[in-house]
Amino acid sequence: MSSPELAKRNLKEVVRDPLSLGIAVGLPLLLLLTLQALGSDDTPFLTPTLLTPGIILFGFVMVMFSSAMILSRDRETAFLARLLTAPLRSRDFVSGYSLPYVLLAAVQAIVLLLVGAMLGLEVDGSLALVMSILMLMAIFYVAIGMILGATLTVTQTSGAYAVVLMLTIFGGAWFDLDEIGGAFLTVGNFLPFKHALDATRAVMAEGAGLTDIATDVYWIGGYTIGAIILAIVMFQRRMLE
Repeated sequence: MSSPELAKRNLKEVVRDPLSLGIAVGLPLLLLLTLQALGSDDTPFLTPTLLTPGIILFGFVMVMFSSAMILSRDRETAFLARLLTAPLRSRDFVSGYSLPYVLLAAVQAIVLLLVGAMLGLEVDGSLALVMSILMLMAIFYVAIGMILGATLTVTQTSGAYAVVLMLTIFGGAWFDLDEIGGAFLTVGNFLPFKHALDATRAVMAEGAGLTDIATDVYWIGGYTIGAIILAIVMFQRRMLE
């Protein structure tokens, strides 16, 4: 089996599970509709323009969980053991498992942006730049899913999912982390979630360009590259066991 064939198989697994697919797209959409309805002049972070990026990252956590689960399940069955006899490198396995979920994350982001636009979301800057930032984060989340799937059991993956979800929410998904300050802000500044939200919101609400958000992009890119490398290394270790 080649890497494209593995990606095709995993894409079929995504499509064959309409319940999980519907939840992955529908739950963030429902959350967007619910939270923006609560927005007012006193809660600007619940307006569509500032809220939607946070909801998109929330959706990416669900994609991460799905990608981790399929790899973890394959590890616990004979399927992955059979795959390891194929002449594929660790990066081929990681890309074959990752690509369908990056595609799912892209669809998820587009749907949420379109619904956000219907609710009043405005993009004063480059929409292409917004999507580029979001897709970098999508790749980061899926790479984290690969790391979890290559190292944890199905049961353990659920606990790790909760941790990443909380880090995303407390990274400022639907509140202003700068106003809270303290330890939350300190930790947030060292993780990619706040940088992704700050960058996308700056482009959407203020018309910021790439030079204005370069520092945030460096943080996001660094974490994404690091997660990809770690995923490949962890999968390589799994192949050698």
